[in-house]
Amino acid sequence: MRGREQQQDQMFSYVSMEDRIAQDHPLRGIRRLVDEILKGLSPRFDRMYSDVGRPSIPPEQLLRALLLQVLYTIRSERQLMEQLDYNLLYRWFVGLTMDDEVWDVTVYTKNRDRLLEGDIATAFFDQALTIARSKDLVSQEHFTVDGTLLEAWASLKSFKPKGEDKTPPPNDSGNPTVNFHGEKRSNTTHESTTDPDSRLFRKGEGYEALLVYMGHATTENRNGLVVAASVTIASGTAEAEQALVMAREIKRKGLRPRTIGGDKLYDQRAVVNGLRDLDITPHVAQKAKGTAIDVRTTRHAGYLISQVKRKLIEEAFGWGKTVALLRKLRHRGKERVAWVYVFTMSVFNLVRINNLLG
Repeated sequence: MRGREQQQDQMFSYVSMEDRIAQDHPLRGIRRLVDEILKGLSPRFDRMYSDVGRPSIPPEQLLRALLLQVLYTIRSERQLMEQLDYNLLYRWFVGLTMDDEVWDVTVYTKNRDRLLEGDIATAFFDQALTIARSKDLVSQEHFTVDGTLLEAWASLKSFKPKGEDKTPPPNDSGNPTVNFHGEKRSNTTHESTTDPDSRLFRKGEGYEALLVYMGHATTENRNGLVVAASVTIASGTAEAEQALVMAREIKRKGLRPRTIGGDKLYDQRAVVNGLRDLDITPHVAQKAKGTAIDVRTTRHAGYLISQVKRKLIEEAFGWGKTVALLRKLRHRGKERVAWVYVFTMSVFNLVRINNLLG
């Protein structure tokens, strides 16, 4: 017998949101991990907020909403608020009931900026790493370092001589016609009027120059979890300098690095000698000419293992750019870009931890 369509509004629902979410849904495992992290951050939240005044959006709900935006590739806060209004899965994850009013996007953005000032991304990252270490998912001794370019939210048309009048031409103020062909442009004489912290940089010969930042990460070689992450101004020396900075950082976190792998870019005297000064063996790939790595390092079987394991770090960069909206940044300014990048690496770790725990 054919069923007949009957559209009738119901005032009440007798099925709770908890029952509507499948027991094996991957967000359930991630929600448990996030709740554990937020419990550890609660004292920090208490110090950030005043004891008087109107209640703000709970910071726990703010962070869960930001995490959803990363996980489900939601391109803007406005779209996030729209989907949060009708998606019961999102409401359950954030901690809203079916009848709770969704926040205004402007209020949400201003409350999010408070988390930026409190450097919550780094604290969230450290708490996620602590959970991974407590479950014996992190290698204590063998690591890999690498960097990637993050395209800034700025057009090449905005890259103008420093001190030049920023008034747009009268023909089209929104998308003016700019002819910079044949003009010699460099970061010493020019800057972006849209995002002054970004730099004109290209990956290598044959690649186009773009306005970018440089993201750095260090992963452990057991499961590819990120143990250190940072953003710097793009330059030819940033990756080499940051390799030593992050090596010291992971030692401060209580890890005991014995080897750090990397690609040929790190085959430099300064990097190799700097790592050895820290009692770390540099397992970086050798350049064809002028290599700083000798047979003392390459003769060991561990060197070949590091060359295989160092490819794990590309999974973090690839996930960040294909899923977590890092291919083209949506924020401006080094401080805000660094916050988003570190938080994204935290979410990558949570996804991987949840998968490893099964």
